[in-house]
Amino acid sequence: MAQRPLAVHWLGRIDYDEAWALQKALVKARVDGAIEDVLLLLEHPPTITHSFTGRGLENLLGGEEQLQKRGVVVRTTDRGGDITFHGPGQLVGYPIVQLDAERGERDLHLYLRKVESMLISLSAGFGLETTRVVGRTGTWLPDGSLKLAAIGVKVSRWVTQHGFAINHSTDLSYFQLIVPCGIGDAGVTSMEAQLGSNTPPLDVVVERVGACFAQEFDRRLSPPSQSLRILLPR
Repeated sequence: MAQRPLAVHWLGRIDYDEAWALQKALVKARVDGAIEDVLLLLEHPPTITHSFTGRGLENLLGGEEQLQKRGVVVRTTDRGGDITFHGPGQLVGYPIVQLDAERGERDLHLYLRKVESMLISLSAGFGLETTRVVGRTGTWLPDGSLKLAAIGVKVSRWVTQHGFAINHSTDLSYFQLIVPCGIGDAGVTSMEAQLGSNTPPLDVVVERVGACFAQEFDRRLSPPSQSLRILLPR
């Protein structure tokens, strides 16, 4: 079976609301068959997100004054999962990917496990061992004490949106404003905290994550089509 094309696009630092609006437009275009699969890579300014169901709000620890002082905005979103933080130094990936029935991809749990596998492979390529923890989505240090990457997704008509966030050189003190993912007995870490001076530059990680995603999902890296370019920010 021929590999489907995957375009990888770096957005730089972009507001959460703007990125969410872009995701919605791309999802519609992908459902309509107007564009190919695309992986958006970006950073957000300091932003806390939680589910539109209200899930996660009980895990918001920072008060309004404290959030304003640190320049953090709070946004409601329609992804799965609990509460999380996005900010500078964190590499966020939003795959807009059509899951293919013929390839056996239409299984949300399988999709989550494959995203985890991709993140584990990505970290291993830089000498950082991570693993899964049963019952806890994301990737973790081998002892399960610290989370390196978080995952929260939504699937609409078998097209994915939202995605993953891997802490590269994130200021981890922001996570003190929440109970990350509602998990109170474990913490968070970053590539920088674990690798120190051996931490790869963010642009190197950006380049590598696209290749790891394409390999894990059996896609072929390809430049964006003209129809996709029209929808992407210039």
